[in-house]
Amino acid sequence: MKYRLLGRTGVWVSEISLGAMTFGGKEHPVYRSHGALGQEEVDRLIGTALDAGINFVDTADVYADGESEELLGRAIGQRRRDVILATKLFAPVGPGPNDQGLSRLHVMRALEDSLRRLGTDYIDLYQIHNYDQLTPIEETLSALDDAVRQGKVRYIGCSNLAAWQISKALGTSALHNQAKFVANQLHYSLLSRDAERDLVPMAEDAGLSLTVWQGLVGGFLTGKFDRGGAAIEQDSRRARNGFDFVPFDEEKGFRVLDVLRTVAERHEVSPARVAIAWLLAQRAVTSVIVGARKLEQLTDNIAASNLNLTEQDLTQLDEVSRPPIAYPNWIQQGSAPTRIPVGNQS
Repeated sequence: MKYRLLGRTGVWVSEISLGAMTFGGKEHPVYRSHGALGQEEVDRLIGTALDAGINFVDTADVYADGESEELLGRAIGQRRRDVILATKLFAPVGPGPNDQGLSRLHVMRALEDSLRRLGTDYIDLYQIHNYDQLTPIEETLSALDDAVRQGKVRYIGCSNLAAWQISKALGTSALHNQAKFVANQLHYSLLSRDAERDLVPMAEDAGLSLTVWQGLVGGFLTGKFDRGGAAIEQDSRRARNGFDFVPFDEEKGFRVLDVLRTVAERHEVSPARVAIAWLLAQRAVTSVIVGARKLEQLTDNIAASNLNLTEQDLTQLDEVSRPPIAYPNWIQQGSAPTRIPVGNQS
């Protein structure tokens, strides 16, 4: 396993991280289709991941109504010091009007609830799961800064925010000398490269880590589907859900998949492994979060850390998946200022 720095913190995290959305939710109307793993299965996945060198594990309080955190906490057990533990807050976790959002009230409540469910007295990376349109960002950041100063949180991060929202938050934190975001968890894949327009350049400029969710697009990039829409294999989130959580152009998706399979055959590995390795080769990406239901899925995903794609591989994958350049990027890229040599000015 290889490790990369988490932002500018000096903390090393594994470039493959384990997502816990598949943990729990057997009776849940939504999360039962994501995995619904029980404690014994979770214990095996966590043990395999940690033994393989993964030290970065991510969950959220909303996953399976908190059951994911409970199962994860029990699975980690005595190996807590081996884990950079991340969780998230924002979504509704109860019926009350204040059981959601990013108010100081909810931040403090959600933090205490997550600590209890995880069976720990601190969270390494505490992330806001979305942008709260109602709560001033100053209030949220102040509450998160208090949590850091209390020692209940080591670092803070965000997920699913626009570049301008993150920049505003970073500026606010700097103005008030508060803890600032060190990482951004975002969707990024060969089928969804929107992040390259603003989020990637912003992350590079601010020294922010990017951790990637849904890099396999619900299993589509594993190659388990054909052009007729039928699942070649039923063991994928897309097949179980019957819909795509992440929107994408399906026809373009199959063109990308054709090239992905070609590259995979060249290396004698799975398309999934190539898709993850491509992400690890992209600018600013620190860690790719993988979610698994079975050990063989996890071990195959972990192996992407040791797959080195060639220039030919990367060029072919880039050409088939490259999105159109958005304004004003296309005009800025072609308008480098002309330098007039000294002595030749007239």
